[in-house]
Amino acid sequence: MSTEMLLIAERAKKLKGEALHSLNHFINEELLMKCYKQLNKNSASGTDGENWYEFGITAAEQIPLLLNDFKTGKYRAPSIRRVYIPKDTKGGKRPIGISTVTDKVLQAAVRTVLDPIYEEEFKDFSYGFRNKRSTHQALEYMFKEVSFKGMRYIIDADIKNYFGSIDHGLLREFFSTQGE
Repeated sequence: MSTEMLLIAERAKKLKGEALHSLNHFINEELLMKCYKQLNKNSASGTDGENWYEFGITAAEQIPLLLNDFKTGKYRAPSIRRVYIPKDTKGGKRPIGISTVTDKVLQAAVRTVLDPIYEEEFKDFSYGFRNKRSTHQALEYMFKEVSFKGMRYIIDADIKNYFGSIDHGLLREFFSTQGE
């Protein structure tokens, strides 16, 4: 973990339960470039059709513009390319959204800054979408709990198409009023 992320983690521990307001300065050109380089080079392109390699050709020009738009509040996430992939053997399909490379870079930078804050809040048995945690580790944890520690109930809930069915306009409106 970088020095900056350690500072954020320390601040989150010290001010547990309080809002951290001054995180914007942690997102800079260096972090954006690092996040770009860590992206999957073979991932699908978003609505703009630009792939990882094409972004890289003009990254030195695009990253300062992206940073400026982010810092000034002008940045708006572009449309997501919706693709349906096979869900299981029953013939169902699962929708996935594919962001543009530019949006992936900014998402990765924001996540890098927020991870140390929220990592402090997670329970040790939480595995979903956390750094250095995998589904294999989650299964191993469950095996041990059921086999050796007397866990008797496992509840698995799958809310069909939840994110596809909620009112995204209302959700955006809710989040836009939270900073006021």
